[in-house]
Amino acid sequence: MFRNPSAVGAATAMFLLLLTACTEKAVRPEEFPADALIPWNEAIYETALEDDGLLTLKGLRTASMGYLAAHDALNAVVPLYRTYLPRTESVHADPQAAAVYAIYAVCAAQYPEHSAHWDNLLTETLPLQRSEEQLQEARELGRDIAERLLQQRQQDGWDGEAEYTWHPMGPGVYAEFNEHSGTPEGFIFGAGWARAKPFLLESPDAFRAPPPPEIGSSEYAAAFEEVKELGRDSSATRSPDQAHLALWWKDFVENSHNRLARELVQKEGLNLWEAARLFALLNASIYDAYVNVFDNKFHYNHWRPYTAIRWASNDGNPDTEEDPDWNNLHGHTYAFPSYPSAHGTASAAAMTVLAGTLGTGDAYAFEMRTDSVDRAGPFSGKIAMDPPTRSFQSFSGAAMEAAMSRLYLGIHFRYDSEAGFELGRQIGVYALTNFLGPAEGQ
Repeated sequence: MFRNPSAVGAATAMFLLLLTACTEKAVRPEEFPADALIPWNEAIYETALEDDGLLTLKGLRTASMGYLAAHDALNAVVPLYRTYLPRTESVHADPQAAAVYAIYAVCAAQYPEHSAHWDNLLTETLPLQRSEEQLQEARELGRDIAERLLQQRQQDGWDGEAEYTWHPMGPGVYAEFNEHSGTPEGFIFGAGWARAKPFLLESPDAFRAPPPPEIGSSEYAAAFEEVKELGRDSSATRSPDQAHLALWWKDFVENSHNRLARELVQKEGLNLWEAARLFALLNASIYDAYVNVFDNKFHYNHWRPYTAIRWASNDGNPDTEEDPDWNNLHGHTYAFPSYPSAHGTASAAAMTVLAGTLGTGDAYAFEMRTDSVDRAGPFSGKIAMDPPTRSFQSFSGAAMEAAMSRLYLGIHFRYDSEAGFELGRQIGVYALTNFLGPAEGQ
């Protein structure tokens, strides 16, 4: 993961040697590849996985703040894009150093117990052949921006807990199934996420999905039968490819989509400014997608297929048939309401942002790799994916497959997945339209 002089690349070494003093030559963004920012992305998510298994918003929040700070530092030197925090004055500093110091300050503040790790990464991603004097202004700029952003996000509720009121068992109402979720009795996940402060959206309820189908409707009965068959543990109609994608997509969106972004940033040769903007919008939009979709989940409080299928004789719909022994593909259901799909929402937001920031548009062929996923729920052990890769012809196609994977896994109805996809697409478009766009005159 760590960079050494040989790994910096010939292009990086060349421009750093040429830019011996920022005062003597205008900064040309095209001469700054994204190399310095990519190791930070990998390091943040490795640290978050070690810290909490990505079961909180901490790692995603850190990546969002870190890349927003790096973006603002770069654009304080050369204003190609609008900054996240208001800023009017330009600063004369080494841009790469400013960006690295900004993201370093965020990481060190969020994970102080990993200070040695961040110190090493700082050393390895600072520009070569820079004197202490040349780095001083960049250090001050990066730290100032990071501190302002950290101050703004204090008490933003990322780790808050919200009370949840359990409702009497009824048709369509979310019910506890702790024997299947593996969680303590009375536990519910994510209620606090629905009250966290977004990075980009005006409020947690900025976008509201339309209501799910009425439980007595033919639309619901069709969705019920579909997940009952395609999502069951021993389905006769689910294809091997559908079973593969159901499990393959289980990796957390922030982990898998950042892994993809690191590969595509290098493949497309993005410069430092472009890469910082991409990573900032990508992570902030995923964060906001989780906040918004959990607000929707607790607004509708819709039941999971596991409950619906095992309790169908009480749902009032004559076209649904109960199966008290039904189980899904991976033998686990997550302990929070179903509608809309969080995975579908977060993936659609992320893929929309990638299509809008890479400069490729939506129609773009790419491959994603996931080597292993949880066997069932968190802490259930890992299973290897064979094959570990899947190929796509568009970002939206990949996002829809991610959303629909939850149907084949047996943890969501089709309408959960479709509503999640649309919700995420709206969030991604909002992010691209309203934040970090070209600066005036660009």
